[in-house]
Amino acid sequence: MTLKMAATMARCFPALVRPLSTRMRSCRVSGLLRAHATPQTRLLSDLSRGPLQRPARIPAAGGVSTASSQIPQGGLLRRVLPLLPAVLAPPSRSLTYYSLKYGKRKTCRSVPKRFLRLHCGLWLRRKAGYKKKLWKKLPARKKRLREHVFCNKTQSHLLDKMTGRFWKRRNWYLNDPYLKYQDRVNPRW
Repeated sequence: MTLKMAATMARCFPALVRPLSTRMRSCRVSGLLRAHATPQTRLLSDLSRGPLQRPARIPAAGGVSTASSQIPQGGLLRRVLPLLPAVLAPPSRSLTYYSLKYGKRKTCRSVPKRFLRLHCGLWLRRKAGYKKKLWKKLPARKKRLREHVFCNKTQSHLLDKMTGRFWKRRNWYLNDPYLKYQDRVNPRW
């Protein structure tokens, strides 16, 4: 989980607990919340104050506050983080600029799997959604989605930056269907 998500949760969580905290305050003022209160209500009142305030001392049964009756101090973020699953972390396909072994840029492995680079610098891709919910698409639409299309200049430049020179070299295949597209005649760019 990123720090940005954690900070957003820390900001939003007191707003969710605020209705409960006003109820807790009214109980505390009326004298209903004493030392015999359940640990859940103490934790709730502690959460409602937020991470920046100091914990309040709850008087013991005799009315004298002691160190043992103090609510444990700790930031809200530290208490909530173990409860969040790792599934909430956003996917990351970041580019490695300097590898640990050779100190060189590494290829983003999902690019060669999804795209094909021609020798002239163009990249080929399948249309989006070509294998999603095919049961509800008409045969003509399925045929259109199976076609290959060229990436535009911006996308090709980005994909070139995400791959190493191994993937940019010329490949010679037997009966290559893309042979006539490998070299461009009269390129615009």
